[in-house]
Amino acid sequence: MTMGMTGQASGQSRYGAGRKSPLGLGGTVAVHALVIGAFLLLPKEVIDTFSPSPPITGVNIPIEPPPPLDPVDDVKPDPKLPTQPQPQPERPTALDPLVNMPTGDTSLIGSNGHGDIGPTTPPYIPPPPPLSEPVLTEASIDPRAKAAFQPDYPGTMIRQGVEGAVTVRVTISPEGRVTAIEKVSATDESFWLATQRHALRTWRFRPATRDGVAIISTKTLTVRFTLTDR
Repeated sequence: MTMGMTGQASGQSRYGAGRKSPLGLGGTVAVHALVIGAFLLLPKEVIDTFSPSPPITGVNIPIEPPPPLDPVDDVKPDPKLPTQPQPQPERPTALDPLVNMPTGDTSLIGSNGHGDIGPTTPPYIPPPPPLSEPVLTEASIDPRAKAAFQPDYPGTMIRQGVEGAVTVRVTISPEGRVTAIEKVSATDESFWLATQRHALRTWRFRPATRDGVAIISTKTLTVRFTLTDR
């Protein structure tokens, strides 16, 4: 009894497996139809078959030897053209004389501090050249005015028969004129007044000079009044 049922069940199973579904068969046909249709719709350039190019073959090219060089004739130098100078024999190079360099200032004294310098000798400054003394010349009486240099004798002193002298200090301008007069001494006031008026009006001098240039100067003179000079 058991065996009979088992055989029947296995027969049914094989039968079901052997049957094909109409839906699966139709789907397969549709897929193939789509593939064939797409292939037919492709352009011609796409469906052209690929033809490989022929393989590259090498060719042996024979190598020819280079042509022989032309023989070079001996060229004689032209005597008219300058010839190249002959190389001079090498001579030993003379050494430059040694120059003794200064060893530095020995007055610098080092110290334990960093950057400190000891006492140094001040640089030598030559003294200025001595100034030349100016050339001075004193004022002198102008020879052209010497004849009129004596003042007039005071009349009162003549009548009294009195003689005298006057010492004066005069200031002489660069032009040689008396610009001021000062009484130093006089034996009588009348002699001083006569000398003062005459000096300011008549006296002329050669002015004093400094290095040839006329300058103002002073000069002390003594005028004597004697009766023999009338």
